[in-house]
Amino acid sequence: MDASLRFQAHPEIWLLVGGIAALAVYAVRRVGPAAVGPGEAVVTRSQKAWFVAGLLTLWVASDWPVHDVAEEHLYFVHMIQHLLYSFAVVPMLMLATPTWLARMVVGSGRGYAVFKRLTRVVPATLLFNGVVVFSHWPTIVNGVVENGLLHYGVHVLVVATSILMWTGVCGPLPELRFALGAQMPYLFLQSIIPTVPAGWLTFAEGVVYKSYDHADRLWGISLANDQQLAGMIMKVVGGLFLWSVIGLLFIRFVQSSEHSDRARGVPLDRRAPDTAVLTWADVERELQTAPPAPTEP
Repeated sequence: MDASLRFQAHPEIWLLVGGIAALAVYAVRRVGPAAVGPGEAVVTRSQKAWFVAGLLTLWVASDWPVHDVAEEHLYFVHMIQHLLYSFAVVPMLMLATPTWLARMVVGSGRGYAVFKRLTRVVPATLLFNGVVVFSHWPTIVNGVVENGLLHYGVHVLVVATSILMWTGVCGPLPELRFALGAQMPYLFLQSIIPTVPAGWLTFAEGVVYKSYDHADRLWGISLANDQQLAGMIMKVVGGLFLWSVIGLLFIRFVQSSEHSDRARGVPLDRRAPDTAVLTWADVERELQTAPPAPTEP
């Protein structure tokens, strides 16, 4: 392994991951039983699986070696790190959150009203994509590499706006989710806007981020290739992921439409029934029963 990739301990990450796990266990064992109704599950098996997956992804994306390569060597790894936070950690942990716990965190007063407004289509889209542009601005990226507090602050901002963006799709509060038919164009919009910074980064000439301009290049990846990889990952990988989710939502939309039709007694095959189709036998029968044509005098 490259000497520059020597192990570096990040106890703050261990404390964060361990703290989240401890709070989750406490909430499920101590708070949950009193918050749910009789016979209602405090947490489902799928929610447990999503929680473990989300927490492990958070750990991998934040600890050595991903954190160190992203901060000190290669910007495209930094891009992968942000995509993991936005498109993996946040939606997985939201799918892991029971509704009762989300209501306790958000509340029912002014905090809930503000959160509801911010998770609508326009505010959520503007805030999420605004942070995408902001977090890839050269001044901010160079500052993040040199200032640890700013680095974590930007990550908190990325996670917070990702929560706003995903609430309408997979949030734990059902009344804040968009209709299934609206979720697909909403996610399509999220895949289009990042095209601008991704294209700018991919085709930029010269050094975009001075903090990544090192003479000793890790794994022999040049600065230009590093920047191009970052732009391609932002557009291609992020876009493919969102389009995959759109595809799954479309399947669910079709299935829910068919289920609704069955419940209303509407046949899935909406063509005219066979009895309404004109056959040759019908034509012959009509010809045999038709009166003879009048003859001209």
